[in-house]
Amino acid sequence: MKLSKKILFICLLLQCLIINPLTLQPAKAQVDLWGNNVGTNAFNNIGFKEKDPREIVANIIKIALGFLGTIAVVLILYAGFLWMTAGGKPDTVSKAQKIMAAAVIGLVIILASYGLTLFITRSLSNAVG
Repeated sequence: MKLSKKILFICLLLQCLIINPLTLQPAKAQVDLWGNNVGTNAFNNIGFKEKDPREIVANIIKIALGFLGTIAVVLILYAGFLWMTAGGKPDTVSKAQKIMAAAVIGLVIILASYGLTLFITRSLSNAVG
């Protein structure tokens, strides 16, 4: 139980410190031909822009599915480690096989739902304009 909590903590830490900062975009200055700032409200000046609520929900879903995919890959690695260090013990090998099978099924479901989310959001954005 303690090992799974440590693995989950490491996954969360990697997600927060490495993966999420890579997806952030730097703020771009909005200047017209004469050098005046176009973005006059504070929301635009700090780098945010007004987004459609559908885009926000789609991005939240994509981030959640990315996090779940990270957990599934870590579980596959853990099961492989268990299998390799089993030393021929049938109990440990069967435990590792069960974990790996469940993680692979979960990963397939996560990838399918990610593809479905991507398809739906692109279809909605093309239909709306």
